[in-house]
Amino acid sequence: MLGRKQRDAGQAFPIYIVMVVGLLFLAFAFFAVGQASATRNGAQGAADAAALAAAQEARDNLGVPFLAALREPNGLNEFLENHRYFDAGCWKARQLAYANDSHLHSNDRFGRSPCGWDEGFLRDRVTVSVETDYTVGSSVIPSTKTTHGNATATAVIEFRCSPKLKDVPSDDPGSDEGDDGEDKGGKPELPIPTLFCDGQSDGFEVDPAHPELWESVAKTIFAVHLIDD
Repeated sequence: MLGRKQRDAGQAFPIYIVMVVGLLFLAFAFFAVGQASATRNGAQGAADAAALAAAQEARDNLGVPFLAALREPNGLNEFLENHRYFDAGCWKARQLAYANDSHLHSNDRFGRSPCGWDEGFLRDRVTVSVETDYTVGSSVIPSTKTTHGNATATAVIEFRCSPKLKDVPSDDPGSDEGDDGEDKGGKPELPIPTLFCDGQSDGFEVDPAHPELWESVAKTIFAVHLIDD
């Protein structure tokens, strides 16, 4: 009787070993999946930060062309339809990617440029592609040791105001208008426009003659946020 029990135990022992090894492999495999997920999340966070940084930097630099457009008849509509960003803000995107242990890499969709702009009336988009400088790490899956996290993010610059402007006469005492309502160069001086943004009942004036005020109004006129691409 005792001999039979010993034989049964001896036969069961290899099965226990196989089960333990299998459970350990599953545990390490799940750990590898967790590592991969963390790396992917890190890449996505870096991409989101880079896209927002590019869009915010581009918005901050819109002051000169935007205010210049307000000096021209129908200049606002032409600006919204025709303004081109090219690689505006891309240096800032690189900076934010680097701060998150990542780097921008070329996106074939945009002809090898790491920052791709899609311009559209009232809404412009910038898309960046990011790769982590670190890998998933060593695991039971051999390829993870050389696998980097990759992610793409898109941010938009959105015009928040009505494209129709309410013109208000300028009361600037320093104006060089002549008696005929024109400046000395013979070009009619346009009144200071008032913008109505996000359904506001009361608008605010944007005087092209004061570019130093752009920083305080840029966020009111242009919103920046991420979108699902």
